[in-house]
Amino acid sequence: MATHKALITGSGGLIGSACAHALHQEGWAVVGVDNDMRRWFFGEQGTTLPVVQALRENLCRYRHCDLDIRDRQAMRDLLKAERPDFIIHAAAQPSHDKAASIPYEDFDVNAGGTMNLLVAARDFCRESPFCFTSTNKVYGDRPNTLPLVEYEKRYDYADGLDGIDESMSLDTCLHSLFGASKVAADVMCQEFGRYFQMPIGVFRGGCLTGPQHAAVELHGYLTYIIVCAVAGKPYIIRGYKGKQVRDQIHCHDVARLFLEFYAHPRCGEVYNLGGGRQNSLSILETIDLLAAMGFQLKYEYDPANRVGDHICYISDLSKLRSHFPGWQLEYDLPAILEETVQRQLQLQGSRAHAAVV
Repeated sequence: MATHKALITGSGGLIGSACAHALHQEGWAVVGVDNDMRRWFFGEQGTTLPVVQALRENLCRYRHCDLDIRDRQAMRDLLKAERPDFIIHAAAQPSHDKAASIPYEDFDVNAGGTMNLLVAARDFCRESPFCFTSTNKVYGDRPNTLPLVEYEKRYDYADGLDGIDESMSLDTCLHSLFGASKVAADVMCQEFGRYFQMPIGVFRGGCLTGPQHAAVELHGYLTYIIVCAVAGKPYIIRGYKGKQVRDQIHCHDVARLFLEFYAHPRCGEVYNLGGGRQNSLSILETIDLLAAMGFQLKYEYDPANRVGDHICYISDLSKLRSHFPGWQLEYDLPAILEETVQRQLQLQGSRAHAAVV
């Protein structure tokens, strides 16, 4: 029996690499696309090269393509040659804040790159399920219009709302340029799914996390705050008194969900993807949890709120659970924190050893 083949863009990133491992474990051949543009976005700390090298060394059915998704002809040639059974599009300019200083690159990667993949997929493998990693930032600051209540360590919904579902409007609100470029890609994925009846799923991620995250100050909040706590680096809390709330989902749980979508695809469907209420926490609560683990975070407070930032965002997972009853979260907050802390301790030990040698 022929091995199924998946094509994963952003294969050196958090979600792409988790998907590569998950699919490979299930017997898939994986074609990864990643040109380490993350290093251009964020500097050496953001590079994906070590993750890509590990994929090449450890996964025998992994092949790497050092290609740029903005290169339209390269994407057409790749999909024509590979004709994958499954496409996971996880490549992106991922920073809410960085986009303002690189508007052309942000839009060309997020919107233009997605269009290149969609057209190539339509022309060469239209029946193959396609998962797009969108973002909750497509809702802009609309979630901030919900009635909120302020507690000692967090904000929460004042009317007992469990979380935000897919019916929230994307219009007439402040998005950030990143949010706007992802809206363009998000809506185009929906359109290709509905107009051409292609099996495309749009997954609006909240805080996606995991131990291999190459976190930086401008992207990867939970891993970055753990990096600071473990290394004794100062952290800057930006706005909302540190009471802003996010729900965390481990990249392994995302990868398992994408496999569920492959098995049960729908055309142009949209899902809010996060850890839900059970995995929600604020920055102040994160600091307390790390302190209980023995890591005292040094931090400063900047009262200026990030433009278009969410005060409280918790994903309502009802639609996901309805469409994919075989999927559930395997990682809770303690497991996420423990795994990421141990990874940072391991990296810190390796760096210390290298410095001595």
